[in-house]
Amino acid sequence: MKLHELQPSEGSRHVRNRVGRGTSSGNGKTAGRGQKGQKARSGGGVRLGFEGGQTPLFQRLPKRGFTNINRKEYAVINLDVLEKFENGAEVTPAILVEAGIVKDEKAGIKVLANGSLTKKLTVKAAKFSKAAQEAIEAAGGSIEVI
Repeated sequence: MKLHELQPSEGSRHVRNRVGRGTSSGNGKTAGRGQKGQKARSGGGVRLGFEGGQTPLFQRLPKRGFTNINRKEYAVINLDVLEKFENGAEVTPAILVEAGIVKDEKAGIKVLANGSLTKKLTVKAAKFSKAAQEAIEAAGGSIEVI
């Protein structure tokens, strides 16, 4: 292949269709909107989910489930994340946010046991899984529920 043989692949370059620019363009006069009607008007058209007056699908389907307004959502971290801290460090929610490990504390931080931990750490969090608590204490560290 030579430099003068280069060309864009078929269909990758589209020419913008300029509507309402004369009859010879194929999209003059009504600009491809047809004659009259709701969709021909400016600001015309129907809202999302509108079915011409028929009860929309989302209203025809039964309501299910329940949303608990008191639900607490926790930011979750695993043991392999805690492995990044140096031996003997104290890990708090503020330090995790500062390090960029957790973006938002939400209702607190929950520590889960995915991965392994070899360093002795003092971990302060809202919740710990049983396995995570055992793993931290087995590595010589301690936990503190805040």
